[in-house]
Amino acid sequence: MKEVLFEIGPFKIYGYGLMIAIGVIAAFAVAMYREKKWKVGDDKVFDLGIWSLIGGLIGAKLLFWITELPSLIENPAKIWSTMSTGFVVYGGLIGGILAGYLFCRVKKLVFLKYFDLVMPSIALAQAFGRIGCFLAGCCYGRETHTGWGIIFHESAYAPNGVSLIPTQLISSGLNFLNFLALILIARRTKKNGQVGALYLVFYSIGRFVLEFFRGDPRGNVGMLSTSQFIAIFMLIAGIAIFVGCGRIKDSETEETAEEAAADGEENASAEKEQ
Repeated sequence: MKEVLFEIGPFKIYGYGLMIAIGVIAAFAVAMYREKKWKVGDDKVFDLGIWSLIGGLIGAKLLFWITELPSLIENPAKIWSTMSTGFVVYGGLIGGILAGYLFCRVKKLVFLKYFDLVMPSIALAQAFGRIGCFLAGCCYGRETHTGWGIIFHESAYAPNGVSLIPTQLISSGLNFLNFLALILIARRTKKNGQVGALYLVFYSIGRFVLEFFRGDPRGNVGMLSTSQFIAIFMLIAGIAIFVGCGRIKDSETEETAEEAAADGEENASAEKEQ
């Protein structure tokens, strides 16, 4: 595709880096807008985002090194040569969520509220990021003989001159749909944690299926790719969080109703005595 979009003097503007930057800016903008609209807190989303971004970068890099562990053992110098390349999305998700949870604990914030607030923005950032993958040629698909394949000519990652399934664009489209679905669901649900949980559910299902069409080397666990293996547990976690948050909210509502009824009975008795 177009790894270098254009040059300004000695500076090169890479498509992948530009799309990542656009995705991050869009994610922050949407999250900060929704924070004010929801009146969630005291403008904490920006700081939370910085923590999660750093945690996500660390997690994405660590998981990449784990998937490349055999080659790293053979050639330890590869650690330094891959410092700026090679990131695994699931590692970024796990690292980002953990960092966000830690931030909320330190600042004494309700994590599930911010979990719901931020996760749609993560889907949006991923959507732009996958466009960057398409421009760079990484995360490419299997060879195809259909009419909708993509042929790379000067990619440093994808096989050149071969028609490939455009998994990057499919993934981007799924992430945009995930973002829109979560935004719509957030308008209806009142149960903290369920929007974030549905992100895990939707993304894991889409990623698990799409992995069958990927053609790039990315590690494996038995018959599954590393991402498919993680997707199973992420899906289970998403379902568990969704159901658990629903039950917690319902029980709290029932207890509040019972307390209100008890107070009403006490007030009625007091009035009769008077």
